[in-house]
Amino acid sequence: MAHSARRDCPELPDFSLLKRLARDQLIYLLEQLPGKKDLFIEADLMSPLDRIANVSTLKQHEVDKLYKVEYKPIISTSDQLCFLIRPRIQTVKWICDVANADKAAGKFRRYKIIFTPQKFYACEAVLEEQGIFGDVTTDEWAFYLLPLDDDIISLELPEFFKDNFLAGDQRWVRTAGSALHLLHSLYGPFSKIYGIGRCSKMAYESWREQVEEGEQRTRQAEIGKVFLIDRDVDFVTPLCSQVVYEGLVDDIFRIKCGCVEFGPDVTSSDKSIKVMLNSQDKVFNEIRNEHFSNVFGFLSQKARNLQTAYDKRRGMDIKQMKTFVSEELKGLKQEHRLLSLHIGASESIMKKKTKQDFQELLKTEHALLEGFEMRESISFIEEHINRQVSMIESLRILCLLSLTENGLLPKDYRSLKAQYLQSYGVDHLLTFANLRQLGLLVEQPPGETLTVMESKVGKLVNDKTAGKLTDAFSSLAKKSHFRALSRKLNLVPKSDEEYDLRVPRDMAYIFSGAYVPLSCRLIEQVLERDGWTGLEEVTRLLNGHEFAVSGSNGADSRGKNDAQRIIVVMFLGGCTFSEISALRFLGRERGYKFIVVTTAITNSSRLLEALLGNQV
Repeated sequence: MAHSARRDCPELPDFSLLKRLARDQLIYLLEQLPGKKDLFIEADLMSPLDRIANVSTLKQHEVDKLYKVEYKPIISTSDQLCFLIRPRIQTVKWICDVANADKAAGKFRRYKIIFTPQKFYACEAVLEEQGIFGDVTTDEWAFYLLPLDDDIISLELPEFFKDNFLAGDQRWVRTAGSALHLLHSLYGPFSKIYGIGRCSKMAYESWREQVEEGEQRTRQAEIGKVFLIDRDVDFVTPLCSQVVYEGLVDDIFRIKCGCVEFGPDVTSSDKSIKVMLNSQDKVFNEIRNEHFSNVFGFLSQKARNLQTAYDKRRGMDIKQMKTFVSEELKGLKQEHRLLSLHIGASESIMKKKTKQDFQELLKTEHALLEGFEMRESISFIEEHINRQVSMIESLRILCLLSLTENGLLPKDYRSLKAQYLQSYGVDHLLTFANLRQLGLLVEQPPGETLTVMESKVGKLVNDKTAGKLTDAFSSLAKKSHFRALSRKLNLVPKSDEEYDLRVPRDMAYIFSGAYVPLSCRLIEQVLERDGWTGLEEVTRLLNGHEFAVSGSNGADSRGKNDAQRIIVVMFLGGCTFSEISALRFLGRERGYKFIVVTTAITNSSRLLEALLGNQV
């Protein structure tokens, strides 16, 4: 069931070193404040910290009590307070309030703020403004990269997307450059660096500066090539419905920091269970990249195999039974537990995703990607909005319609926007402004539409035919970037032949054979051509900012050693599990190993929630 890899696939580097480095540095920083102390941790650092240093490790280094930062007066009685936070002004102001409240009460304590992954001048300016700059010590915990699995590393910075692409705040660019620098110093030198997107170019330049400042060491490279890509190069892929198992689990249960919480409906008990989802989970590892339609067949086969393994114990003598219990039974029980959890999760997904609604939704998505049945798709979206099926889902298909058509006709845009605001509230006016700013949901400039012609045609023929003719005219009047890119890169496979999802023939299997993710197709093409030569038209449509640079330190780009086939792909602004599955497939086909480094794992809901004007 799990696809067989090419025999010459290289081994991945050992990324546990990143965790050890982060843990050692954190311990060093905690020991800078000797004696018993209480540690306040920002909510979104809880999960990453748990993967690096557990509670017992912290306790060994004189951390007495742990608290979550909650922006209210504190109840700690300790003389020493340590704050582990992201560099956010709101949190720093709260710490100032805590310190000033202690001053007013005549209480003397020592305060230490540890900013991660780095501290910003703005935070220090707040400390100065509030008059407590001299009362606190500040430090940086350079915790840039958290390995979530053998081939997935995350910066765990979900705000990168909104800050950089919507607010135009580039403070995280240096963080991305530093993360790249850390990989380079531990596993480099890189032989070739490719990239596309404004943010990627800046991150690359930041990394170059850091390399030039530091000392140069020649060592055996473990990573060959690096590909940087901005999220705004390809918005279509994260907005498509995920249908590979890992993507669906993320969409429905929300995977957080490589861990998922399965509720009582999955566990068949009255309590929830947290499960780590990575390649150590043998059952999950075999189904994570599979199209969901294949998962049940695999799980039932696995259950039969497990039963056979259990049945082996019948007719054993005492010596064999002893060996069986000491060597195999524990593994079988663990596999049994995981299998029942994944069967429960699959059943839960089935209930939600095999409804008529979901099938209709997929059909509409595929029609949008192929550019057919425009009017029918708009009618479906209108019905979806008016039935108030889901605020985020409605927004997602609206954005998909706009992206695939290079904007909506003004009359369609106004009508759909009005219906959405009536269904979900006028506070979404800001949401529409945000989506327009990012180019996710826009109307076509009036010059590009043939409104006069449309109205004449409308008088001559009935509405339905007029709708189809309108579509024809509007497609003549404009050149859609997505359509042009789709043709040039063959993103939508021909639909006349049957696509066997059990034996995928290309990366389109992750979207039921309907669409090859643009981000992954670009990576494939650039690696094939060893640069952007021949893709000039594509990069023009994607607004440029592409680059391909040979690595430093005389790293041999011609070397045919294993490292040359290990490729880091860094997504700035988030990456979906579907894209990771597509890259794994590409790696198996071409004998590469891809390591995905991302600012955070994203999906359509997370992406759009970051842009909501009414902040759910």
